Amino acid sequence: MKNNADAANLLPVSGNTSVENEASEQSNVSTSTDVSPTHMHSERQHNPYSPYSQRILVVEDDHTLAALEVGVLTAHGYTVVSVHTGELAVAALHTFVPDLVVLDLELNGQLDGWDVLQQLRSRTAIPVLFTTSSETLVRQYIRSRRETRLTLDHLPKPYPMQTLLKRVQRMLMIASQ
Repeated sequence: MKNNADAANLLPVSGNTSVENEASEQSNVSTSTDVSPTHMHSERQHNPYSPYSQRILVVEDDHTLAALEVGVLTAHGYTVVSVHTGELAVAALHTFVPDLVVLDLELNGQLDGWDVLQQLRSRTAIPVLFTTSSETLVRQYIRSRRETRLTLDHLPKPYPMQTLLKRVQRMLMIASQ
């Protein structure tokens, strides 16, 4: 895809999406949209590193931005679960083991992105891509905790969706090696 690609080239055409929100948390029901193509299963069998076998958890409290991120990622074949609070992110991590977490640092609710990261790191070193305007805080954290860009990276807001996609692809490629 060219660097100057327009939004039309990023529209969803494949992948899996699951969205959980406060209403589904209270009623214990998850809203799910399956937009998977019929060829997904065959690609999974032939190439374990294809995006069709890679799962992403998107944690973003801006519903419009979350929908855009999910749309772009599913358009490129990733399986995506999206949640809008830190509490739902922690709950999702008990049932969904992602290959990458796209995590907003400044979440509404009792748990912010730092809390979610702390809970995640207590169990695993899954790569995390922070999306926030607080670039300095993230850099300080990376240095103080001896994280590397292999396991924790930052994408400053606002950002083009193509930049998100490239960063996700890079982190997943490195993590799979």
